[in-house]
Amino acid sequence: MNNSDYDTIKYMEKPKLKEIQQAVSELSDQDLANFRTWFAEFDAQEWDRKFEEDVTKGKLDALAKKALKELREAKCRDL
Repeated sequence: MNNSDYDTIKYMEKPKLKEIQQAVSELSDQDLANFRTWFAEFDAQEWDRKFEEDVTKGKLDALAKKALKELREAKCRDL
C-alpha cells in the first residue's frame, strides 16, 4: 500500500448501524459464534474502561460516601 491508500482508508466513513446489523445477520454460524465471543470480551473491556474512567473522575464518590455512611449506621442488610 502506498500513502494515498492509507489516507483513503483513514478517511473512510464508518459503517452505519444498519450496515453492521446486516453484515452480522449474514455471518455463518461459526463466524457468528466467533463474533459473539469477541463482542462479549470487547463489551466487558469497554465497560471496565468506562467504569475506571468514572472512578478516576470522581463520578462515584457520592455513591461510595453514601454507602459507607449507611454501613456505619447499620442501615445495610445482607443480600
